[in-house]
Amino acid sequence: MTPHTATSASHMVSSADVNGTAVYSPKGEHLGHVDHLMIDKESGVIAYAVMAFGGFLGLAEDHHPIPWKKLSYDQTLGGFVTDITREQLEGAPQRGENWREDRTWGAATYNYYGVPPYWI
Repeated sequence: MTPHTATSASHMVSSADVNGTAVYSPKGEHLGHVDHLMIDKESGVIAYAVMAFGGFLGLAEDHHPIPWKKLSYDQTLGGFVTDITREQLEGAPQRGENWREDRTWGAATYNYYGVPPYWI
């Protein structure tokens, strides 16, 4: 699935079009895809792209929230590029059941990926 930004002049894209978009390393290695987005209800900021990676044909996929700011859209690839490595994804901070409300986990995750938390 390709976001509308790849086929039109629009600067806007529907979250429905982002879901399923491929994620690549800077060298063009396919790392996974965006499963869904997490949006802060109060600020309206996209906090995380939950990335699916690993597994085979959707089975045993792992999902990790990564800071939205770690992705940039590449029209040539028709997907997002990140400097996050597969090893970093596999070693990401483990999230608890209430990770969506856990600012300690969120701060640790943003720090792990080297970007300031979106709420600061």
